[in-house]
Amino acid sequence: MELKHLKYFVTIVEYMNFSKAAEKLHISQPSLSNAMKSLESELGFQILERSTRNMRLTEGGEVLYRRAVHLLKEAEIVKKEMAEVRQSGSGDLFIGMIESAKHWIPKIIFEYNKEFPNMNLHLTEVLSQQDVKTSLRNYETHAIITNQLIKEEDIEIIPLYHEKFVLLLHENHPLADRLAITMNDLAKEPLIITSEGFQTRKDILRAFELESIQPTIKYEIERFETALSFVSENLGIALIPENYLRGPQNYHIISKAIDSPTLERTVYLTYMKNRYVSTAVHAFIYKMKIFFN
Repeated sequence: MELKHLKYFVTIVEYMNFSKAAEKLHISQPSLSNAMKSLESELGFQILERSTRNMRLTEGGEVLYRRAVHLLKEAEIVKKEMAEVRQSGSGDLFIGMIESAKHWIPKIIFEYNKEFPNMNLHLTEVLSQQDVKTSLRNYETHAIITNQLIKEEDIEIIPLYHEKFVLLLHENHPLADRLAITMNDLAKEPLIITSEGFQTRKDILRAFELESIQPTIKYEIERFETALSFVSENLGIALIPENYLRGPQNYHIISKAIDSPTLERTVYLTYMKNRYVSTAVHAFIYKMKIFFN
């Protein structure tokens, strides 16, 4: 059974149309039809039922499709790993990250470039827990900096650092002059918070819940940058990881510590346990580990 024929089959199922699949695969429609006849002959049963109006998978075809998708994904992973075997100090490095990492990761990259100047780095935001797992398992990224606690057998997770959340207020906010602010002080304030599914939201709401306080959620956002824009217009308050505030800040915004032992989070480094990586990729992962030690 050829992988090429499985790829043809999977493409046909995705389009449920021979002419569109042939166009996608850059082969002629008769060649594609002959390849499917050959595959069915080898298997000894029909995998596609075709009529003038539609097409559908047979029971055997459904089983083959699930297996074929898995095999093709594994074959692609093998190709990526073998490409990395050939790499030494050149190639591509794909790192996923949370938004606040942008304030410290350039320091690691600066040192890394001294040893591996020919490596090309690709940085992308990977936020939700499912996206982290999918990105690593599909080999879309070599490693991911995340605040998601991933508990999976095939994924390594290493705590990098702990950080507190700080309160952001407009300079004219009534609480701006307070020396000490508690969670109770924030209960009635319009809260700007990340959307459902973000770990930051869970961490913040958990801190309120542990003190039996119901926050007043007014705005839901996806990026801390948006939260800062809202606070700068005095639309509400926001709780932001302290590392995010290392960069330049709007002078209309002030930050305050909150008297709450639970208002904090952990940032982790994650990567696949059994994935082969080149020396250059391994070096970057190692530099991230020791940066916070």
